[in-house]
Order: sequence, then C-alpha cells, then structure tokens
Amino acid sequence: MTRRGRILGVLVAGLALAVLGLGVVLGFDSPCEPAEPLPPGAATMKAIVYRCYGPPEVLALEEVAKPAPAQNEVLVKVEAAAINPLDWHYMRGQPYFMRLFSGIGKPKVTRFGVDFAGTVEAVGADVTLFRVGDPVFGGRSGALAEYVAVREDRALALKPENITFAEAAAVPVAAITALQALRDKGAVRPGQKVLVNGASGGVGTFAVQIAKAYGAEVTGVSSTRNVELVRSIGADHVIDYKLTDFTQGTERYDVIIDNVGNHSLLALRRVLEPEGVVVMIGGSGNDQWIGPLLRPVGAAVLSPFVSQRFAGLLAELNPQDLRVLGEFLAAGKMKSVIDRRYPLREVPVAIAYLEEGRARGKVVIDVP
Repeated sequence: MTRRGRILGVLVAGLALAVLGLGVVLGFDSPCEPAEPLPPGAATMKAIVYRCYGPPEVLALEEVAKPAPAQNEVLVKVEAAAINPLDWHYMRGQPYFMRLFSGIGKPKVTRFGVDFAGTVEAVGADVTLFRVGDPVFGGRSGALAEYVAVREDRALALKPENITFAEAAAVPVAAITALQALRDKGAVRPGQKVLVNGASGGVGTFAVQIAKAYGAEVTGVSSTRNVELVRSIGADHVIDYKLTDFTQGTERYDVIIDNVGNHSLLALRRVLEPEGVVVMIGGSGNDQWIGPLLRPVGAAVLSPFVSQRFAGLLAELNPQDLRVLGEFLAAGKMKSVIDRRYPLREVPVAIAYLEEGRARGKVVIDVP
C-alpha cells in the first residue's frame, strides 16, 4: 500500500470512529434525576416536567417556580393547552440528531409542551400590546403548566371572541404549519387543486380548511372512519386510502401536502402537475437516528432532474401568522377539530394516545 493510501485509510478509519462515537453519545440516555428543591417561600405552580428521555412515564406533574414577567413579557394564566407529535419526539429524544439541540443524554429544557391559550394575568413595564384580562393564545416552551411567561413580540395573539380557550389552544403549531405549507411553500392560488394526505390529523384538518379559504379545490385523504369528518370541514373530495391509492389515479394536483409520508416521491410525482409542488410535513420513516430527514434528502437528489418541486418545512411560530389564523377563526373560515381532552395530570396518557397516530384533529389539555 502506498503512503497516500495508508494516510487515506487512517483518515477514513478516524472518521468512522468519530461517527460511531457520536452515535454512542447521542444514543445514551441518562437516568431521570429528582427535582431540585425550591427556595423557601417561592411562588409555585403545577407543570409537566421531564428530566430524562423515554416513554410517556418520564413525564411528571410537579410543583415548580411560578414565572414572573420581565419588562417585555406577558404572564398568562393557562386555561388550555394542546399537544403535538413534536412533543413526543422531544420526550423520547428521537430521532437522535435532535439531541444535538435538545440535550445530549437528557433534555436541557425540562418543561414540556408548546401550544396554549389563557388570560393575561400580569404584564411587564414595557408591554404595550396586551393588557391584564386579555384572552390570548400562542406558543411557548413549557406551555403545559398553570402559567407561562411570553415576550409580547413573540408567538402571542388575542383570542377571537367566538372560540373557546380549548379551540384556541389547538391552533398554534398545527395551524401555523398548515398555513406556511400552503401559503409559503405551496403558493396556493384560487382554482388550484390541492391534495392533503393525512387530512384528519392535527395539521391535516387545518390544511383542508385553509386551502379552501384560499379558494382551492381540495381533496382529502383519510381512513374510512374519518371520511365524513374530512368532508364536514370542507373537502370537495375525500379518498379513503384503505380502498383507493390516490397515486394510481388519473387526477393531477398543483399542490400536495404530505402529512404521512407513506408514498415514495416517485409515486407522488405521477399525480403532480408538471410545475406542481409537494410539501413534506410528516414522514413515516422509523429510523431512530435521522427519522423524517430521509425524505428531504431524497427530494434534494431528485429535484434537479424534474420540473416539480419537493419542499420540506420547519414551521416558524410568529405573531403575524397567529393573527392571520385568528382572522380565519373569527370569520368562521376555520375551526379546531378536537378529538379528546385530558386534565393536566393525565398528560402521559394523552401523549401515549397521540403516539398511536390515530387522533382525529387535536388532543387538548385542560389546565385547572
């Protein structure tokens, strides 16, 4: 073997060992640690906490310090919250690449949940957009708690008067994902044909309604038990995937919102217009290392060779889009579909149900 070959071999072996070492580090689960004692006399509240990765049993309802709003923050008394698939991915720390951001071995942030709705209880000295008593909804880490403090310029908006706190709490993550998929990635226009694969789930139920609000002709794909639900929220056509494979049909679509990932990109191409776009939100990949990233990688390889577009989406919570969604809700163009409601103490049960993948719309948590 030449000297250059030996050097190359050493480099390849070193890279392989580094990747293996990273895999071992990312896959390691630290044991759950006990709660740290609170300072004497501290104001407290109940909140869902997790101090290690694992199944729903790692979630615990504990007494934690009640937040006090900073000068630019709003303190919200949470009336209702909601859970999303994103939550159980963080709970389990899977796919493992997420741990580069969420914490290696154990979560860096021990509070749980994002979606919430409630009433403003206090405001910081510099707050101008909200007042005590305002009903609001939004997104903030640690939302599964009795109180949450949120910067006024972050994902927070006034709750429409015509909806309940539970209906508002169901909106932020799922509806913003649907909105950005259709408006920003799909560029949906009136008269276009939109297909929503996974139309009965959290994102799917909002996607059907938002696409209709933009004037599209909407086809929803769901299981047999959810056909009437999808039709009731405005879908022009509903395909029962247990009876029909839409990728084998003759209809062509301008935009496909794929919440499921149960068809190959080549199969989706067959029913996509030449200039159409597939927005990939969910994925069925069970790989515990990179999970749903496999499909965007495949899309990046395919895209240069075809006229159609394949777009991934990492939704961004922001107040502007919350206000857009609030307008849809106030005008009756969109409503929250709520499957089940659980009290705060039963969040582990709620997460276990959500992990089954059969929830119709959203799962909401009632906060005392």
